Order: sequence, then C-alpha cells, then structure tokens
Amino acid sequence: MDYIHTARSVEERLLSYRKDESGWKTCKKNNDVVVYWRPSCEFAGYVYKGEGIVNGSPEKVWDCLKPEINGLRVKWDANIKKFELLEQVSADVLICRTVTPSAAMGIISPRDFVDVISIKRYEDGTVSSNATNVSHPNCPPQPGYVRGFNHPCGCFCVPVPGEPGKTQLFSFFQTDLGGLLPRSVVDSFFPSSMVEFYSNLTKAVKSMK
Repeated sequence: MDYIHTARSVEERLLSYRKDESGWKTCKKNNDVVVYWRPSCEFAGYVYKGEGIVNGSPEKVWDCLKPEINGLRVKWDANIKKFELLEQVSADVLICRTVTPSAAMGIISPRDFVDVISIKRYEDGTVSSNATNVSHPNCPPQPGYVRGFNHPCGCFCVPVPGEPGKTQLFSFFQTDLGGLLPRSVVDSFFPSSMVEFYSNLTKAVKSMK
C-alpha cells in the first residue's frame, strides 16, 4: 500500500473541509467550541467539525495534540486509551494503532483503529495532523476490540494574528465505529465527545509550564 500517497491525499481532503463552508449545521456549542456536522461523502454517517479558540500558543497546543508514543495526548484525551506506532514511513508520515475505551455508559465497547497519519506545517505557522484508515500487516483485527474506521479526520492549529498566546483550533472527526450500534447513540456521542475534547485540551494546555 502506498502510504505516502494516501497521506498526501488526506492532507488535501482535510484542507478542503476547512475551506468549504457549505452545508455545515450547528449541532452543539459552548464557550470553548462550536461543533458542526454535515453528511459525509465517505460513508453513511456524518463528518463533524469543531471550531474554537484555545488559550495557548500553537506550539503548546500542538504538543498536547501530536501523535506520539507516551505523549501528552493519551494523558488528557478521554477517548484515547493507548497509542501504538506500527511503522514510521517517513519523517512526517506514520502508521498508528489507537485504542479507545468503552463509552456511552458501556453501550460503545472498546475500539481500535489503524491509521496513516501525516503531520504538515504551513507557511503561516499552522500545524495540522491528517489521518485516515489503512490496513497494515502487523495489525490485523485484535480480540476484545471492535475494529473501527476513521475516514479523513484531523486538526489544524492556526495562529491568531496579533495574539501569540492563542490558537484557533479546527478539528474534524469522521468515524465509522463499526459494530451494530444504534444510529441515535452514534449521533449523540460525537458532538458531546468533541465538546469534552476541547474542554480537556484547554485544561491540559493550561497545566503546561
């Protein structure tokens, strides 16, 4: 499988989601974030967009978000239990397995996901992570986990002009959780978990020295 080609394609797809303002409907919001959704073109579900300002420089916010083994992300993100590196394809492209805990009061059992993830830096100082599902010979489906599939997803840490201590964070989630879950459970889970994601990230950035 050409992981580099897949990674570049998902970078373009995520950038198009960020630029395309059409069709998004607000589904949840609070002081930290506004969450939008619209039908996915990738599968029979929704793509969700979060948009909010985080108090912290883009580099600090990125330190909390970046995909790395034993990194900060697994410490604060309630939806990530474990993060494993399967292959370092290049300096900015990696294949990872992410394990998630049970959720929605146990209705959603533990999942695992295998993704190619690319890290891209833009000239304006924006840093992005871009991911989508792939198969990898070292990680067939595991007992005890339902294999889920992330369609193009990721985040953009964007500098706020004139305010170096703030970051505009765009996040995109587009996940097929797999298994036989009621649609209503899935549709209520993601907006709530994205609000929690922003809240926990804000606390994590604030706690950094």
